[in-house]
Amino acid sequence: MSRPRLLMVDEPTLGLAPKVAAEVVQLLQKLRDEHEITVIFVEANVQLALSVASRAYVLESGRVAVSGSVEQVRASPELRSVFLGTV
Repeated sequence: MSRPRLLMVDEPTLGLAPKVAAEVVQLLQKLRDEHEITVIFVEANVQLALSVASRAYVLESGRVAVSGSVEQVRASPELRSVFLGTV
């Protein structure tokens, strides 16, 4: 495909060693930055996903539980609830 505008990846770091996972993320960032491609990145590793995202959507049981800028999502009490359950 010539000059795509969108790249969708699902769990690209699943099962990879941390060093290899970091290389995959760096490659995705390079594609995004150098070729102006929008990257939709599905990732269960929340810290990793939030470290590279500009916007985030956290799904719970098929619905969007939290969304917004990375800062908004990090500060959201719902984020902890989705991953750790309600206490």
